[in-house]
This record gives sequence, C-alpha cells and structure tokens, in this order.
Amino acid sequence: MVNLTRIYTRTGDAGRTRLSDLSETTKTDPRVEAYGHVDEANSILGIVTTRDDLPEEIRAVLRHVQNELFDCGADLSNPLNENPPYEPLRIIPSNIERLEGWCDEFGDPLPALRSFILPGGSQTASFLHLARSVVRRAERAAWAAVEAYGTEPASGVRPGGVNLLAVGYLNRLSDLLFILARVVGQTAGDVLWVPGKDRNVTEPRAKKQRERITGDAG
Repeated sequence: MVNLTRIYTRTGDAGRTRLSDLSETTKTDPRVEAYGHVDEANSILGIVTTRDDLPEEIRAVLRHVQNELFDCGADLSNPLNENPPYEPLRIIPSNIERLEGWCDEFGDPLPALRSFILPGGSQTASFLHLARSVVRRAERAAWAAVEAYGTEPASGVRPGGVNLLAVGYLNRLSDLLFILARVVGQTAGDVLWVPGKDRNVTEPRAKKQRERITGDAG
C-alpha cells in the first residue's frame, strides 16, 4: 500500500535511495536510472493526453499505458526474489500482448513507409515522438541494469535480478508510440527523412531511393 504523508524526507540528500524491497542503493544505480526514465516518459504522455487534437481512442490507450508505466517502474525498482514475502507487482506477458494488439490495431491501416520519419507534423505527434525516444532510453537503461544484476534472484553478477518482461514492455511501448505518432500526424502527413538531402545524387541506386522517398522522378 502506498501512503504518502510527506513528500520531502531528506533521506536522499547523501545520494542514496531505497528500492521497492527497501534495500538501499545509490541514485546512480542503473535500476534507478531505468525507472527514472520511465517516469520521464510518463510525464510526457501526461502532456499528450491533455492535447485537444488527440483522438479519444488514443487518449484512452495512453491513460492505460500511463498506469502500466507505473507498474513497470515498480517492477524495475523491485529486485527479483526467489521467496518474496508477498506477491510483487510485475509486468506479465499479457501486458506486452496488449501493446502488440494496439500496434496492430492502429498500425495496420497506416500507409507503408518509404523512409524513416522525422519527428514533427504536429505538436501532439512531436510529443509522442519525444515520449518514444525517452522510452527507448529507459529500455537501454534497463538493459544496463540487466548487465549489472542479471535476470535471476541470485545471478552471480549482483543479487536481485531484473524482470526481462519489464524490459520487453518498454521495447513494445516504443513501437506503439511510434505508430500512434504516425496516426496523429496523418493530417499533416509523415515527415520523411531524405538521406543527404542537399547532396547531388548521381549513383543510380541512391538516386532511385531518393525518388522513391520524395516522389520526384525529375
């Protein structure tokens, strides 16, 4: 149970903090880095959900995702324990499967891409791209935690491994946010990356790629 009676505690003034199992660690611990990035992504999604041009069905998805991101952060903050005193809050396969279902639901109707996308199109789409990139950072930090702690309760690396499903959740979520950014940005159209845009392309294969991206055969 969470019971917040006072926000400041002064316990972190020495650069230390406590994980969900109450074990103490540094504020630069890779676990803390990972769930800190998750928190940052969640804050950005909070901005997105307030946007007037956000379709209601996407707003509902993001509200659900925001709650699950707290679950994911709690998971990353809680070292694996072979015999936990209580059932811990963990990301489970159905959390990831739901993200994949949303990826299919929102992604299948989109037009095929001819290149990578530049963040833009609209402010809402740009915020979704920003959230996506922060989730990617969270995923990288989570992998750093895996390297530091392993994936078992007593891995031989450091005690208290990391739940790989929490890392997988972040990977799928970044995919979903990319798709949702495209959905929201369709009114303005995808802003495509043109490799070496200011260069004079003469090599036939590169020229063909440029024409495919820009639609300009001249």
